[in-house]
Amino acid sequence: MGVIRVLQVFTIMNRGGAESMIMNYYRKIDTKKIQFDFLVHRKEEGAFDQEIKELGGKIYTFDPINPLVPGTYYAALRNFFAEHTEYQIVHSHLNTFSPFPLKIAQEFNIPCRIAHAHIAIEKITLSDLVPNKENLKETFKKLVKFQLKNKIHKHTTHYFSCGDKAGKWLFGKDTKFRTMNNAIDTEKFIYNPAVSNAYKTEFGINNTLVLGHVGRFNTQKNHSFLLKIFTEVVKQHANSILILIGDGGLRAKIESEAKSLGVFGKVKILGVRSDIPELLQMLDVFVFPSFYEGLPVTLIEAQAAGLKIVASDTITTEVSLTGDIQFLSINTPEKVWADNIVALHPYTKQSNRDQIVHGDYDIVSNTKKIENFYLQQITN
Repeated sequence: MGVIRVLQVFTIMNRGGAESMIMNYYRKIDTKKIQFDFLVHRKEEGAFDQEIKELGGKIYTFDPINPLVPGTYYAALRNFFAEHTEYQIVHSHLNTFSPFPLKIAQEFNIPCRIAHAHIAIEKITLSDLVPNKENLKETFKKLVKFQLKNKIHKHTTHYFSCGDKAGKWLFGKDTKFRTMNNAIDTEKFIYNPAVSNAYKTEFGINNTLVLGHVGRFNTQKNHSFLLKIFTEVVKQHANSILILIGDGGLRAKIESEAKSLGVFGKVKILGVRSDIPELLQMLDVFVFPSFYEGLPVTLIEAQAAGLKIVASDTITTEVSLTGDIQFLSINTPEKVWADNIVALHPYTKQSNRDQIVHGDYDIVSNTKKIENFYLQQITN
């Protein structure tokens, strides 16, 4: 038996949670047995594209899926599978959009068709119907996703999820699914005072309460509320800064809001970074007020780095491995969030590696599990 090539299906291989997760596995998997290739739905180059090629993977680019008129996409994908007959495993990470590629994979009798759940979207509420352009756009997207998830079973042979909440949301409570943990390379995140001091020096941070967040600048991540929380923190602890790692369509809007709130000078937006383990070393409190998530790999990383965390209670408590996470409602006033954050500082950071490993989120053991799963699909 030669090398098994698994087709991983994503939107684009940028530094998002699901993308970072699969790259963690890719770096550790035995590429003499299993090789990952990537089918993506954006023409521009992704942040991980060069590394994928260096690891021996291939990248195939398609236009975005139009869920209302998918005919053109189906035609292109039929041509692809007619030409590429080497794939016996298609692993889709598109959440509610997974039925689109899996439908054509089924037409071509690909035996292993995996739908992978990475998010659990909250129900539509009255606040979603507030008549402004941004709200209505997001609400329409939600409506489409709720409709599409009803089709998830039609073309799927295997169900994967980052955790219990995301799996039950996408697949239903009666569907059995395999949890593929958002595992990390724990060794990279062990707290190192020398690294922390070096990064603080680089960014001019001294005797400061450092808050941080990693995530795309989109509605889901709730940066606007994060800025309001930070504004309240500054009122109590003037010598505070907020580190925002990531990029996205709402970046300019968030920069404008920071200026309006009078905290722009205390907010450092670093953009997309490849040195997340090192950047986390200089933070004190990780703040994560998302509207919805699956099981965020960033919170596993933050715990591994020994950070205190305050996160929204929309996030599954499965993510809590170290006892360092407080969950608060996004309907709770920002001052209450700020009170809780300030109360955490100062504290002595410690290594949480053993707790992450014990919680089964170390990448080495998890990679062996997924490797065995892929191999079994071909030998059975």
